[in-house]
Amino acid sequence: MPSFDVVSEVDHHELTNAVDQVSRELANRFDFKGSNASIVESEDGLKLEAESEFQLQQIISLLHQKASKRGLDLASFAEKDIESRGGRTYLFVEILEGIDKESAKTVVKLIKDSKLKVQAAIQGEQVRVSGKKRDDLQQVMALLRESSIPIPLQFNNFRD
Repeated sequence: MPSFDVVSEVDHHELTNAVDQVSRELANRFDFKGSNASIVESEDGLKLEAESEFQLQQIISLLHQKASKRGLDLASFAEKDIESRGGRTYLFVEILEGIDKESAKTVVKLIKDSKLKVQAAIQGEQVRVSGKKRDDLQQVMALLRESSIPIPLQFNNFRD
């Protein structure tokens, strides 16, 4: 029976490449010369540091530009509050991965309300959708792409 998984994840290799591109551009841009502005990737997100809030906004803009060019969904970035301490400004950007329980229930309800002949089951941080016909599964994918679910969704592990 054909099936696929609905997941919410970020390609960490592409994220690393986007962060590296932003770092290189910060080193070369005239308005950042001597400012020691930086962007650092950690396990749980990105740490941005600059001299002013304006420079921090410029770094965020660069990050969004480079990430979207690399095919990363900008909805996976959750910006926390901007902090100022010691003459520097800091921002933490959390990387959102995995479908939480409430969003998974919303996805399953949306699929069941569509009256397509498929089954949806929550499996940890993903939703497995299975059905008898590939066409039904493709309609579910189209339905989820058009929906207003606030998290970025990807479809993988398609089995025939």
